Amino acid sequence: MNVFLWVVQAVLAAVFLLAGAMHATQPKEKLRPMAPWVEDFTLTRIRLIGGVELLGAVGLILPAVTGIASILTPLAATGLAVTMLGAVATHARRKEPAAIVVNVVLLAPAAVIAWARFGPYAF
Repeated sequence: MNVFLWVVQAVLAAVFLLAGAMHATQPKEKLRPMAPWVEDFTLTRIRLIGGVELLGAVGLILPAVTGIASILTPLAATGLAVTMLGAVATHARRKEPAAIVVNVVLLAPAAVIAWARFGPYAF
């Protein structure tokens, strides 16, 4: 199970690293075609969301790899799950069901990692 969790953590970290880098660095006009939700947020909030995604991605891997404060890994997973709940709410309000599916697909492994790393498969 530990190997499975590591694989899920690595894949989830890669996804959030890419999304976070995009949200944290790209101008709003460039994000708009692929992420229409940016219309509802200021550039500062979009950057903040990108920063949260980047921190979550790093938090899934780095604390456990270094052995320093490995409690940060399940906390990062929990934070990403909460972020995805916010994304679901945003896309539900905007009536974007396809985006909700993507958010739920990202929410599920984040929740599994949080549950497993807080509980039976902690470091």
